[in-house]
Amino acid sequence: MDMNLREKVKKSASGKLPAMIDHRRHFHRNPELSFAEERTAAAIADSLRSLGLKVETSVAGHGVVALIEGEAGAGPCVALRADMDALPIEEKTGKAYSSMNMGVMHACGHDAHMAMLLGAAQILHELRSGFGGTVKLIFQPAEEQLPGGAKAMIEAGVLQNPDVDAIIALHVSPDMPAGTLGFCSGAFMASGDEINIRLSGKGGHAAQPDKTDDVVLAAAQLLVNLQQIVSRKTPPALPAVLSFGKLIASGAHNILPDEALLQGTFRTFDEVFRAKAKEMIRQIASGTALAHGIEAEVIIADGYPVLHNDLSLTARLQHLANQIFGQEWVRTLPMRMTTEDFAYYSQKIPACFIRLGTGNEALGIRAGLHSPLFDIDESAMQHGAAMLAASAITLLNEGFPQENK
Repeated sequence: MDMNLREKVKKSASGKLPAMIDHRRHFHRNPELSFAEERTAAAIADSLRSLGLKVETSVAGHGVVALIEGEAGAGPCVALRADMDALPIEEKTGKAYSSMNMGVMHACGHDAHMAMLLGAAQILHELRSGFGGTVKLIFQPAEEQLPGGAKAMIEAGVLQNPDVDAIIALHVSPDMPAGTLGFCSGAFMASGDEINIRLSGKGGHAAQPDKTDDVVLAAAQLLVNLQQIVSRKTPPALPAVLSFGKLIASGAHNILPDEALLQGTFRTFDEVFRAKAKEMIRQIASGTALAHGIEAEVIIADGYPVLHNDLSLTARLQHLANQIFGQEWVRTLPMRMTTEDFAYYSQKIPACFIRLGTGNEALGIRAGLHSPLFDIDESAMQHGAAMLAASAITLLNEGFPQENK
C-alpha cells in the first residue's frame, strides 16, 4: 500500500474515533436480539445514507448492504462485514452507556463491529479517488443464533451484484491488548453442532429400581461412552471437543424419572470427520439405550461450519498490518474452538477473519466475551476501522492473492 495513502487512512481513522465511540455507545444502549435488529438496521441505514450511499435494507431479515464505488476505474469487489445482534444477558457494568433494554446486552462486541464498519465506510468514501473497483458493506443480522444470518444473506444474493472477490471481518478480543491485531491462516474457528439427546423409560420408586428403567444411570453411562469419540475415534492431530453442559432428570430423592435430557456441543476442524462424529453420537446413544432397555431420541442441530482463513489473503493482510501499525501491534494466533457464522462466507470465497484486541488491564477492562461485565477499550476502534479500510483499498489496487486449494 502506498505510504501516503496508508498515512491518510490512519489519520482519517484517528479523526473518526469520536464518531465511532458515539455510534458504539448508541448501539450499546439499544441492543436487539438475533432476528430482531430493526432499530439497529434503521440507524445504520441512516448513517450510510448520510454519506450519499445507495442502501439496501431488509436483506435476509434486517440486513443492510451498501456499495462504495472507487473513482480510479472499474475493478473487483471486496466485502467488509459486521454483525449486528446482541445477547440475552443482563448487563452489570454500571457504565453510563449501559443497555436500556432489560435482559439484552452487546456482550460480544457487535456494537463495536458496527461502529468500526461505519468508520471504515467514512474513510473509504473520503478516499474513494485512491482506488478502483467496489467495496460492499455488509451489516449482518443474527450471528448469535442458529441458523445464523450469514447463511440467509448468502442465499439472498449478498455475494453477487457485484460478485464479491474477497471478504474481511473483525472481531473484538478482550484477551488481547487494545489495538493489537491477530491473524491465523487456514482453519481458524471450529464447526459447532448442538447435541440434544432424550432418554425415555419407565420411572418409579427409587427403592424398587428393578421395577423401573433407570434413565439417570443410563444418562451417566451415556456421558462416559460418548467421550470415546474424542479420546479414541478422533485422529490424534485433529482438535475436537464434545462437551455436555446440561443434564435434566427431574426425579427426586426417592423417585426415578421416566425421562432424562442431555444437551451439549460438538466442535472440530474437519468437515468429513464432523459428519462421521455426529453419526457416532447417534450410534452410541442408541446402543447405550438398548443396553438399558430404554429409548433414545437424538436431535443434532447443525451449527456453523469451519471458518477457513484463505492462506494467501491472510498472509497479505497480516503483512499490511505490520506495515501500517508495526510488528509490535500484530500477532499470529492459534486456532480457536469457538464458532462464527462468518464461516459460511469463508466456504464460498476467499475470506479473512481478524481479531482486534480490546482489553486494558489498567482500565479494568478484562471481562470475557458473553459476560455481563464485558466492555471494551474504545480507543482500539481506530485501529479496527483503519485495518478494514486499508485492507479493502490494498486488495482493490493490488489484486487478490489466493491459496491453491
